[in-house]
Amino acid sequence: MLYRKIENDIVSHLQSRTDKILVIDGARQIGKSYIIREVGKKLFSNYIEINMETDKLGDRIFADARTKDDFYLALSSVAGDRMGSKQDTLIFIDEIQAYDHLLTLLKFLREDDKFTYIASGSLLGVTLKITSSIPLGSIIIKHMYPMDFEEFLIANGVGQLVLDTMHRNFAERKQMPDAIHNKLLDLFKKYLLVGGLPDAVKEFVNTKNITTVRNIQNNIHHLYGVDAARYEETHNRLKIQRIYSMIPSNLENKKKRVIAKDIEDKKGKRMSDYVEEFDYLISSGIALEVKAISKPSFPLIENSGKNLLKLYMNDVGILTGIFFGTNIKAIMDDMASINLGSVYETVVAQELRAHGFNLYYYDNKKTGEVDYLIDDMANLSVLPLEIKSGKDYQVHSALDKFLQIKEYNIHQAFVLSNAKNVEVKDGVTYLPIYYIACIMPEGSDFQKRIFNKNVGV
Repeated sequence: MLYRKIENDIVSHLQSRTDKILVIDGARQIGKSYIIREVGKKLFSNYIEINMETDKLGDRIFADARTKDDFYLALSSVAGDRMGSKQDTLIFIDEIQAYDHLLTLLKFLREDDKFTYIASGSLLGVTLKITSSIPLGSIIIKHMYPMDFEEFLIANGVGQLVLDTMHRNFAERKQMPDAIHNKLLDLFKKYLLVGGLPDAVKEFVNTKNITTVRNIQNNIHHLYGVDAARYEETHNRLKIQRIYSMIPSNLENKKKRVIAKDIEDKKGKRMSDYVEEFDYLISSGIALEVKAISKPSFPLIENSGKNLLKLYMNDVGILTGIFFGTNIKAIMDDMASINLGSVYETVVAQELRAHGFNLYYYDNKKTGEVDYLIDDMANLSVLPLEIKSGKDYQVHSALDKFLQIKEYNIHQAFVLSNAKNVEVKDGVTYLPIYYIACIMPEGSDFQKRIFNKNVGV
C-alpha cells in the first residue's frame, strides 16, 4: 500500500464526533478511491462502496434517489444485509458528481444520521460551481492531489530518519551530507520522470521500467483529455480541449503564459473570453493555475490579476512523457543542450499546490518575472521563489530587482536548484531543489502533525 498523507485526515475525520460528511475532491487516477477504500475497510465492519459513474452507465439505480428514503431503498438493493448502524457502517459514494442531486441529498442523509458517509468526486470542482443547492454546512471538502515528492520518497524506501533530517536541515538552513544529497537528488530526477500518479509510481517501484510507466501516464493523459471533452456545450468543449493540449507547448515559450489569440487562432480574443474554459480545467484538477501579480502584498489573493495566467500539467510525469518519451537522459544526465525550466517549474507548482498554497508569479515590465510568489504567513509578507534547472543558479536579475523594491517588504527569498550547497547571500537563500518538499504553510495541520516543530516558511 502506497503511503498517502491524506490517510491521516480521513482517519481523523471518521473517528471524530463531527456529523459532517467528508468529500474528497481531485482529478481522476490520483488514488482517491483506493485510500478511502483501504481506510474504510480497516475502520468499519460494514463497508459499502457505490460508484455513481458506473451506476449512471449501467442500472441507474440511484438516478432518481431524490429523498433519503429513495436513497435507502436503492442502497438496500445493492448492499442488502451489510446495512448496519452508524457506528459499524460506512457508505462510500464514489464519483458523486455523476448525480449532482446526491450532493444536495447529503444534507438530509447527514440530518437523518443513520449511517456514516464519505464521498469523492473527480470532476467535483466543476459540479460544485454549477449546482445551486450545495449543502455547505453539511460537508467538509478536502482536496487531493497526485503523490508529492515526500510520498514518492517513502514509496521508494527512504526512511523516516532521512525525512526528519531533511526537514530539520531545511528549517536550520543546513545542507544534507553528500551521500544523502546525491541519493535525494537522484530520486528527485526520477520523480520528474515518474511523477505522482499512484499507478505510475507503483509500476516504477516494482519494475523500474520506463516504458510501462509511460504507457500508464499516456493512458491517464488521454483520460484527462476525455474529461476535458465532457463539458456540456460543444463550442466550449472544443476550446477546453484546445487549451489543455496547448499546455506543454506554452511552457516551452519564453513567457510560458496562455495567449488568448492562440486558442482559436483569432485576433482580438481576450482572456476574459475563456473564463469558463479555464475554470473547467482548473476545477477538474487536471491543470494548475498560476496567476500574475504586478504589485505583491500580503495576502496575495487580494492582488492577483485576471489577464495573465500560466497553466501547468497536474503531474510532472505526464509532462516529461510528452516531452521526452522513454528517453531518460535529458533528465538524469542534466544535458546542457536541453532547457528543463518548464519541467522544474511544473514539479514545483505540483508540490506547492499539494501543500495547500495558491500559486502566483511576479510580472512587471520594468523588473521582469519571478517564477513563484507564495504567502509568507510568519512575516505577513510575500515569499518569492526562483527555480533553476541549470548551473547558473546564482544569476537571477529579475529577483534581484524585485528584492530592491523596499515597499514590497520582502523578508526572504528562495532559489532552488540541483546544487547541494545551502547558503544565504544578499537576502537570498539557495537551497537544493528537493527542499521543495519542506515548504508548506505556517501552522498547517500537515506541518503540525508530521513534524511538530517549526519547519515551514
